[in-house]
Amino acid sequence: MSALYTAIATASGRDGRAVSSDNKLDVTLARPAELGGDGEGTNPEQLFAAGYSACFASALGLVASKEKVDISDAAVTAEVGLNANGSGGFALSVTLRVELPEDVPAEKGRELVEAAHQVCPYSNATRGNIPVELVIE
Repeated sequence: MSALYTAIATASGRDGRAVSSDNKLDVTLARPAELGGDGEGTNPEQLFAAGYSACFASALGLVASKEKVDISDAAVTAEVGLNANGSGGFALSVTLRVELPEDVPAEKGRELVEAAHQVCPYSNATRGNIPVELVIE
């Protein structure tokens, strides 16, 4: 498979820095206070949430445009949970909260969200690996 685009970033650990190869992303990384850190930077779960929500919103826009449904006021919020996996390691869980314009009928909204979940690369990468809950608000 040939990539349409390749993003490259380097991180120096959970407490350090992450930088993209083009320097457009340059963030300080820090453990959240809930995990014993100082919370003075971002963390991998926040970065994953930002990426997943942006990607899902883009996929939603794509499927809606094919259906000729205006969702320009839609928003997607990703809640990424870091969970103990019971084996000494960790696992992620995701809730995607999708806010659609009020004039989109509930059934059509559900169809669009389900279709976006089939198109979104993050959804395709996580399917079967982590639980992803879709919530339409």
